[in-house]
Amino acid sequence: MKIIIVGAGRVGASLAENLVSERNDITLIDPDITVLNNLQDRFDLRTIQGNGAFPGVLKQAGAEDAELLVAVTRSDETNLVACRIAAQMFNVPRRIARVRSAELAEQATLHGDDGFNVDHVICPEQSVTDHISRLIEFPEALQVLEFADGLVTLVSVRAFAGGPLVSHPIEDLRKHLPKVDVRIVALIRDNQHLPVDGYTMIQPGDEVFCLCASKHVRLVMSELRRMSKPVSKVMIAGGGNIGLRLAKALQGQVQVKLIEADRRRCDELARQLDAATLVLHGDATDEDLLGDENVQDSDVFIALTSDDENNIMSSLLAKRMGAERVITLIQRKVYADLVQGGQIDIALTPSHATLSELLKHIRRGDIVAVHRLRKGVAEALEVVAHGDAKSSRVVDRLVEDISLPKGVVIGAVVRDGEVLMAHHDLRIQSEDHVLLFVEHRKLIPAVEKLFQVGVGFF
Repeated sequence: MKIIIVGAGRVGASLAENLVSERNDITLIDPDITVLNNLQDRFDLRTIQGNGAFPGVLKQAGAEDAELLVAVTRSDETNLVACRIAAQMFNVPRRIARVRSAELAEQATLHGDDGFNVDHVICPEQSVTDHISRLIEFPEALQVLEFADGLVTLVSVRAFAGGPLVSHPIEDLRKHLPKVDVRIVALIRDNQHLPVDGYTMIQPGDEVFCLCASKHVRLVMSELRRMSKPVSKVMIAGGGNIGLRLAKALQGQVQVKLIEADRRRCDELARQLDAATLVLHGDATDEDLLGDENVQDSDVFIALTSDDENNIMSSLLAKRMGAERVITLIQRKVYADLVQGGQIDIALTPSHATLSELLKHIRRGDIVAVHRLRKGVAEALEVVAHGDAKSSRVVDRLVEDISLPKGVVIGAVVRDGEVLMAHHDLRIQSEDHVLLFVEHRKLIPAVEKLFQVGVGFF
């Protein structure tokens, strides 16, 4: 696919890296020639220096025969105008814009043919907020990912000694939960994927990926670790866009304390949040402030400032002072990889959350959802199967008869609102929503090809 990416920041660079690895033709536009040269040295892509909202720059980038434009600069206005020009002047078939402003993102009339001609709007702040909200709902989890409009959940859990299924083979799960259908789609030990079958032993420290109907998530997780009490007290460091969105999402459900270093921003936060949310002016790395506000009683401490170092330091300090669990927002992926799993329970990289949202619009085939797993290496997909036995490689076939690439697992199928675990004798039907675990993103082209429909279907 020929794709133009406008903006070479963290989101644009991450997207380019992923799409280049899948053999797409990528052109990257950005005003910063130093950033572009660095990316061109690392990846097989074309770069254009300039403003992606200018017609001449888009023409130079090959917009006349591009199949997709993705505008992900930090400027909402630039992204929207780039989509408008791509549609009106160059007839680019599909256009995606990153929009950070809630007011602009929610105005659907601005995005249509009478507005900026945007096919899909993505909001990184909302994606991160939703992700953190799910982690607060299931505080024992490393990742909580929903599919099929929330009917199915893929949850990643660290196995703890003493869990009923820990130090037992996977086949014992059916004995422990005879009325619950669940599929363990992946097991990672010492950063290595292990083969998953009924005889595989789950050991303490393993990262286990479980797929089940959403209503059974807590029951399934209880097989692998001790369940914590529901979260009731949350402390947030950083009152920026994400901090404010998260505080709004949580207020009325849990007790929220929000720390912000800028006094004027504190006043603005206090006006937008309800009276039960306590807005504090101060530095989240101040040990005295955290002590005075009883950080040791917090069920979750969440660092969401724009400074990676401050987020890491405040999280380590909160953990040392007794916070039950810490979640840290880290812009630089290398930092996130270094700190997660130690004193910091979960390190989030905003570009990963945004990338998942983008990829579901970019993948070939009828893909409903894409979620990045394992530091962006693995993926979980929701794909709609189309066609019939003659035109499709999956429709009207048993799961055991489908030629899946090694490293790809069909975990479940959603059919007419019913969740069916993908046991070997399940037959795939047309219009089924098929949920897959893909061990490495290099396998994605093979998965896309598997679900393509032959000409006979049309």
